[in-house]
Amino acid sequence: MKEAAAQRLIFLISLLFWTSGQVLPVRLTVIPSRSQFFEHESVILICEDENRSDGWTVRRNTTRDTRAECKGWGTPFGSTCNMDYLLPGDTGLYWCESMSGSSSSSSSIQLSVSGGSVILQSPVLPVMEGDDVTLSCRTRNPTHNLPAAFYKDGSFIGDETTGNKILNSVKKSDEGLYKCNVKGHGESPSSRISVKEKPPTTSPPSSSSSSSVSPGPGSSSVSLPVLLPSASLCVLVFLFLLVQLVVYLYSKPKVMKEEEERMTSLPETSGCSRGNRRKPNQEQEML
Repeated sequence: MKEAAAQRLIFLISLLFWTSGQVLPVRLTVIPSRSQFFEHESVILICEDENRSDGWTVRRNTTRDTRAECKGWGTPFGSTCNMDYLLPGDTGLYWCESMSGSSSSSSSIQLSVSGGSVILQSPVLPVMEGDDVTLSCRTRNPTHNLPAAFYKDGSFIGDETTGNKILNSVKKSDEGLYKCNVKGHGESPSSRISVKEKPPTTSPPSSSSSSSVSPGPGSSSVSLPVLLPSASLCVLVFLFLLVQLVVYLYSKPKVMKEEEERMTSLPETSGCSRGNRRKPNQEQEML
């Protein structure tokens, strides 16, 4: 039972080491970084992970194909997919997927290809809460910026003479479908803007501690990215010691058994010697 428990514990520790070495999820990068394109334009889709490996392929869902690899509708090169001649039928969802057959994949991105005269240039990836976002209404072969009207979820949100709409310090409530209209040219397709919540920050030090200790010109503070490697090292050391403890506990019964066998043999030997020492006394008493 102890042997089986030790083996299970070692397996779990090995699994923990293996999962801690896994890379962060793959992400899909779009060049140029926008979600709307004119017909006959080009776009490059790149699957990127922390190891910069080529074990990924770009797939898509459109009105004419489902989970189709890049080689069917684009030109693959490693984990990159080139689309040189976009058509309205290329509108759909695009994402990265592992070529090893595992379920690893990136978040999907909506790309729109317009056969019209107006597109909305907006962030293709989710934006961080608190950031400023610029929406640009662009016409095909523009000679200068044209005034444009902007809409969110079908509701008018303002006219801009420059054709650019700035969303200051975006919030979750700013999520939605955006489009624009240029008088005399037409309306753009709609694109969704997603807003990610800002990660929580650590609480500032108390006023007493901040007033009593102030960093000097040559001093430096230790930030979270610096502390993370140290924490990881402590975890690795702890796991190493835990493995050593398991090995010790596994071998301890064998050592104890050998010690018990040795101890049980000692009384017999000492008894014989004591018996031998009593024999002269017994002989004297008999005499």
